[in-house]
Amino acid sequence: MNLSCKMAREKRRIKKIDNITARQVTFSKRRRGIFKKADELSVLCDADVALIIFSATGKLFEFSSSRMKDILGRYNLHASNINKVMGQPSPYNQQVENCNLSRLSQEVEDKTKQLRKLRGEDLEGLNLEELQRLEKMLESGLSRVSEKKGEFLMSQISSLEKRGSELVDENRRLRERVVTMEMAKTMALKEAVETESATTNVSSYDSGAPLEDDFSDTSLKLG
Repeated sequence: MNLSCKMAREKRRIKKIDNITARQVTFSKRRRGIFKKADELSVLCDADVALIIFSATGKLFEFSSSRMKDILGRYNLHASNINKVMGQPSPYNQQVENCNLSRLSQEVEDKTKQLRKLRGEDLEGLNLEELQRLEKMLESGLSRVSEKKGEFLMSQISSLEKRGSELVDENRRLRERVVTMEMAKTMALKEAVETESATTNVSSYDSGAPLEDDFSDTSLKLG
């Protein structure tokens, strides 16, 4: 009897359940249990309670006695006020910033190494497969550069051809304008000559008429 009571009082050591099915069953039961306890706590003590759980597969489970967004907003405000008083960022935010900084630093380092290799530097230690992959990258990049260069040259040629066509049209319009001006000048000169000739003939006729009359009068007197 005493032995049975002693065995009943022994605590079972908590460790990860290796069997996936048993682990999933335990997760479901205990999740429902902790959510029930949280609900009871919120009702009995008039407290705002929020629980967020991610399963091993990344599935989200959550419980909140009121709107989860409102509770999280209160938590963020409270954490922000504490940080302002203490003059330092929260451990979570600091951890996030450190992770982001570490990730960015690693990306910069990787890109720098890749750029140096593309320039033909720091090639020591690369095996044949890595050198072939680098060669393909360079060939692909060179192909894109050549293609871009060809597009640029074709654009320049098209622009020059368009400009040449515009100059030909402009030259043709200037020639037509010069011809029109020459024709107008010739017509004006011709009209001026004809006008001057007509004026000369009229003047000659007017000056000869009185002489004929005088001759006629003399003839009459002699007769």
